Amino acid sequence: MKVKTLYFPLFFILSIFIVQQLPAQSSKRNAIIDDIVKSYTDSLNFYKKKCDSLRLINDSVMQSMGSPADNKYFRLFSPLAYYPDIANRALRMDESQDFDNAADRNLLQVYLNRPDLVEYSSTDIPAGTSTEEVGIAHQPERIELTKQVKSATPSVKTDVESSNVDLVVTRPNFWTFHGDYYLQFLQNYVSENWYKSGANSYSMMGTATLQYNYNNKQKVKWDNKLELRLGFQTTEADTINKFKTSDDLVRYTSKLGLQAHANWYYTMQLIAQTQFTKGLRNNNDYVFSDFMSPFTLNVSLGMDYTVNTKNKKLTGAIHIAPFAFKFKYVDRKYLAKSFGIYGGHRTLEDFGSQYTIDITWAPVNNFKWKTRIYGYTTYHKYEMEWENTLTLQFNKYISTCLYLYPRFDDSVNRVDDHGYIQFKEYFSFGFSYSM
Repeated sequence: MKVKTLYFPLFFILSIFIVQQLPAQSSKRNAIIDDIVKSYTDSLNFYKKKCDSLRLINDSVMQSMGSPADNKYFRLFSPLAYYPDIANRALRMDESQDFDNAADRNLLQVYLNRPDLVEYSSTDIPAGTSTEEVGIAHQPERIELTKQVKSATPSVKTDVESSNVDLVVTRPNFWTFHGDYYLQFLQNYVSENWYKSGANSYSMMGTATLQYNYNNKQKVKWDNKLELRLGFQTTEADTINKFKTSDDLVRYTSKLGLQAHANWYYTMQLIAQTQFTKGLRNNNDYVFSDFMSPFTLNVSLGMDYTVNTKNKKLTGAIHIAPFAFKFKYVDRKYLAKSFGIYGGHRTLEDFGSQYTIDITWAPVNNFKWKTRIYGYTTYHKYEMEWENTLTLQFNKYISTCLYLYPRFDDSVNRVDDHGYIQFKEYFSFGFSYSM
């Protein structure tokens, strides 16, 4: 009985406490419900005002264009669909009416640039969607940024496929052409009473270097170079020959290379060389050389190293060939001995080794040094040429050239004063052109 008597007061006190708390909890719950209802009604009011604003904008724009409101601007906010009348107006042949509807222009840009976004046509827009309800009828799907990035690539493909464009694929051109042209002059005048005597002279030199090269940027390279040089001079001291050649060269060089590693190529090289016309000397009508007298053909197999610095100031190639074949022909038979052909023959064939160094160095823009070193040996005789052309370019068309050409050949007759060493030099000034 004492225990029951103790529980009764405690139960009474607890009941009073609960009854007092009920109104407080009810008021909080009512406040939450009121907030939800207020937010919902505010949202409805906001969207209603938005739709009304869109309608007013549409009406004002259409009235400014002189047309009644036809709800075309609501196409921009309804589910994106294809409307054929837009394309028809854009492609019509009648130019008397301008395509000036802003909504149509914007939708046309979407059709051309993002056709993947157009989900419907004008005949299958989802039922229940109207221009009056666009503000709340269609809500765009929330897509994560990663999904948008992934979908960008196929959209580009769709744009290309959807546009009526003819794609033309052209084969890459691996051929390059380069040409250098020079026309140089030299004139010397000495009066009759000049205290050191002398003779008047005039000279002219024309040179052309043409290159037509193939390089597929992978394994194969084919270089072709044609060098043409012809110079004439006339002097009062020569009473027999009115004109003589001061320089005469026709030389074709062709190299076919297959890449071995980096700048190294397995190469077959061909060099064919002769001259244009007769070679004469002062007061002498004896012909010392002529076209096809001599003619030399050299074919070699070896390795090529391509020289090409990062700044492009030093370019060229070095050719080393342990296997070489040389053919020499002299059309004027009496000149055969002068070019190392004996026994009454016109031709000579021999085998040996060869090297060719062809380098161009341009340390500054207006100065260039071209050097070519050619060597051939049969291990019984040796032939070496070292051609140097130093060009100073004053402007695009005016230049001056210094040409130095030492040569060694022990296959010809020895001259007591000079031995087997030969030398040529000239200095000229004139016109130049490169392309």
